[in-house]
Amino acid sequence: MAVKRLKYTILFSLSVFFAAVPAIAQINGSRGLMNVRSAWNLEPGYLLMYTQARFFGQVAEQIKANGDKSNYTLFNSQSTLILNYGISEHLELALSPILYQDTNRGMSQYNFIDDIYLFVKFGSLGGHGSHVKSGIDLGVRFPTGETHNILFEPYSTGRIGFGISTRFSWAARPFYPDDGLTLHFNAGYWNYNDVGEKLTDIPGNVDLVRATKPTTDFLYGVGLNYPTLKFDFSLEFYGNIFIRQPPVTAYSRENSAFISPRIRYKPYHWLNFDLAGDIRVMSVDDETDFTSPGVEVYPGMPNYPPWRFNIGAQFTLLPRTTYTVSERDILIRKAGARKNLFEQIIRDRDETDVAQKEVERIKLERRKAERELQRLQQMILEKYKRQQKKKEDNKESDNEG
Repeated sequence: MAVKRLKYTILFSLSVFFAAVPAIAQINGSRGLMNVRSAWNLEPGYLLMYTQARFFGQVAEQIKANGDKSNYTLFNSQSTLILNYGISEHLELALSPILYQDTNRGMSQYNFIDDIYLFVKFGSLGGHGSHVKSGIDLGVRFPTGETHNILFEPYSTGRIGFGISTRFSWAARPFYPDDGLTLHFNAGYWNYNDVGEKLTDIPGNVDLVRATKPTTDFLYGVGLNYPTLKFDFSLEFYGNIFIRQPPVTAYSRENSAFISPRIRYKPYHWLNFDLAGDIRVMSVDDETDFTSPGVEVYPGMPNYPPWRFNIGAQFTLLPRTTYTVSERDILIRKAGARKNLFEQIIRDRDETDVAQKEVERIKLERRKAERELQRLQQMILEKYKRQQKKKEDNKESDNEG
């Protein structure tokens, strides 16, 4: 036990210094929370689609580069599509295009499509039955959007960015993590690869501000989730700390942090709806140099939005049998998996050990099985009552006829 704890402590310490997750830059569409990602992978063959939108708006006065002033409502909205596919027990892929992004400058005032993310994740790492799992992934951001360096948004450039990330997750119920309280932690590093990049729309012979060294970022996130039968309640804290700041013409040069409460509604086992809000708790000072050529001035506007409103929906696209499986079938499958678990505990038990731990695990699984059996009995009883009522209604209709 002491060796295991030492191992996780070492892994955790290394991850804080050498890994990152672009939590502030991109929404999570797989297991985990809206911003903080889980160390558990999707099961092989599962394809999830997550659609998300967030919004912020405020009336602003704009001062153009030529000195002209105008009042208008400044919007910051973004729509994202995320596809996650489980390849194997420990390998998962994610493709995430930002479909729409307000830019508040230029002729169109928006990007359609904005940048695209690609992630390769190695997860679900850890001992069988362990409360703690870990994962690591590689991410790339492709600059497919027309406009970058956007007000209210995390720093972005017209160059390919990349990073390496890690996650740690703790589950109160290690064999069924989605059925109990879970804690998640992300931390690490992102490289924006922006040396020589011009950030404003003004001609290059006027705007000579360039990054001489690549901008780098430490990004972090921690969150917890408490599930019930039809709802999940979660709370996240996430943000970024620049290791090397962007040039002075960047709108998002400051460190930031947000608190994000979320409610997830689970009407079906293949469909979830999310409602969340982001509340800024850091990044009040504005460090952009608005005297630089090409930088538009927005008097009284914050560098990051003080709040954001988020909605999302998660669909299970594959396997197709997901749509034909009832909750009753899922409970029966859990019972079968629990039988295999008991058999494995018996096989793995060391005869020289006291086996107190195994006894406690069996007691816990027995209590879970009793609760799920009660749910199954209730479902069968409700179905029987509906059938009986339907027969009585039909009988009354025949008598009236």
